[in-house]
Amino acid sequence: DVQLQASGGGSVQAGGSLRLSCAVSGLNFDDYAIAWFRQAPGKEREGVSCTNGADGKTWYADSLKRRFTISKDSAKNMVYLQFSSLKPEDTGVYYCGAGLLYGDSWYNPWEYDYWGPGTQVTVSS
Repeated sequence: DVQLQASGGGSVQAGGSLRLSCAVSGLNFDDYAIAWFRQAPGKEREGVSCTNGADGKTWYADSLKRRFTISKDSAKNMVYLQFSSLKPEDTGVYYCGAGLLYGDSWYNPWEYDYWGPGTQVTVSS
């Protein structure tokens, strides 16, 4: 069974930092793209960042790349998302997804076959 488990969410004040973790099992980690998406209440799921093990590419949402950093540890099958300078608008449920990504459409949720349960991030002003 393929499993993804996001963790590390919590409540922080604006300007704070946080690191999310995504534990991946049941697939060949280095063949897959692992992406972070988030969903705020009443809004659609949006892509935050992605790292593709197949070709080494990484992507960020343009509005977030100066504050978020994606990284991975292939030995542990883990992907991390480091936040800095958090804002109240970063509040939402953060999900990690896995898929075989052949192009650059990392931001489309339907590119990903597997999802884990999300982790809540709440940023207060």
